[in-house]
Amino acid sequence: MEQHSRTDAYADRYAARAAGMVPSEIRALFAMVARPEVVSLAGGAPYVSALPLDAVGRMIGDLVAGKGAEVLQYGSAQGDEQLREHICEVMSLEGIQASADDVVVTVGAQQALDLITKIFVDPGDVVLAEAPSYVGALGTFASYQADVVHVPLDEGGLVPSALRESLARLRAEGRRVKFLYTVPTFQNPAGVTLTTARRAQILEICAEYDVLVIEDNPYGLLGFDGEPMRALRADDAERVIYLGSFSKTIASGLRVGWVLAPHAVRAKLVLAAESAILCPSNFSQLAVREYLATQPWREQIKDFRELYRTRRDALLESLDQLMPDGCTWTRPAGGFFVWLTLPEGLDAKAMAPRAIAERVAYVPGTGFYADGTGQRHMRLSYCFPEPHRIREGVRRLAGVVEQEIRLRDTFGSTSGGSSTGVQTPGPGIV
Repeated sequence: MEQHSRTDAYADRYAARAAGMVPSEIRALFAMVARPEVVSLAGGAPYVSALPLDAVGRMIGDLVAGKGAEVLQYGSAQGDEQLREHICEVMSLEGIQASADDVVVTVGAQQALDLITKIFVDPGDVVLAEAPSYVGALGTFASYQADVVHVPLDEGGLVPSALRESLARLRAEGRRVKFLYTVPTFQNPAGVTLTTARRAQILEICAEYDVLVIEDNPYGLLGFDGEPMRALRADDAERVIYLGSFSKTIASGLRVGWVLAPHAVRAKLVLAAESAILCPSNFSQLAVREYLATQPWREQIKDFRELYRTRRDALLESLDQLMPDGCTWTRPAGGFFVWLTLPEGLDAKAMAPRAIAERVAYVPGTGFYADGTGQRHMRLSYCFPEPHRIREGVRRLAGVVEQEIRLRDTFGSTSGGSSTGVQTPGPGIV
């Protein structure tokens, strides 16, 4: 405690749960990757410049001028009713039939995660999560002192046999599993998608073990081929709690997300939201409501899909052409991310400072595991840079990896430990 007090005079006053509140791998990168000379393949910031900003600006100006007394006032903790009706329309694209009464508007899907964890998790409860898993979710689970147990992915998403094995083992150990957290469609960080057949299996297994499913789906409408996947929530309205967000399909700065939950859970979420924020921003909610009511939002989503497809292709083509042998990566059908696995003996976290020195940034895989494993992996994001910048970033990254391979071959492994990750058939997912 004395050592801690030298850096933080309040260390002995914090609640025990504050020990789990540490900076994420992504946040730690922000200051470095903001430099214009660095090609950032790190953060998952949507390309909001693709919005018709002039039209959106006029819409917001008219909204404040015409309805300013409502827009700038408090609202309800559950969220604006008309917006919730629009949200039900959006979810119907993924096969979900829902009542606006069971929707709770949140400050992004991140707050939804916090509220759900707050009302369900006691310290020491088990949360099952994919390996790798969304770093923001892991941070939330840690802050409520959950014990995260990872379940592996492969190219078809969460592995049902591994889920069943984990649940059987935890039951035999007498441990309490509160829910399974999954990003089934264009997963963050791996970019993989849970197959249709596996979706049914996952729901069957969770029903057998009486485990709730938290379906986090910010990327579901951003697929590059065909119609949106059918959501897990569309096939199990009582077991699946669905999280959605407008951060990727409109604008992340508005911070508008939502939870669709069974009615009793919805009531608890509203109470938890009231205690946390009183109500979500009326300004942001009504801006989104007006956008959905007056703007061609379906066409805009198509525009986003094409833009991200072009950037995904630029990243994959560059990886195919430039990455040295021994590297493998996922090939996402939508969303924002590619998951790259380095050759044996390399450590993505140890390599990150050298990559920054070569003016390229990525997120080391260790941030996506509750136990800090994943040293051989990195997340590459293609959503924000222009295609020519993506190609240049991959060229720089490939040079760094080649240098690391030479160092490994000369001095031995540069890895700091064991590695787990997306399971791959044969040489890897390519």
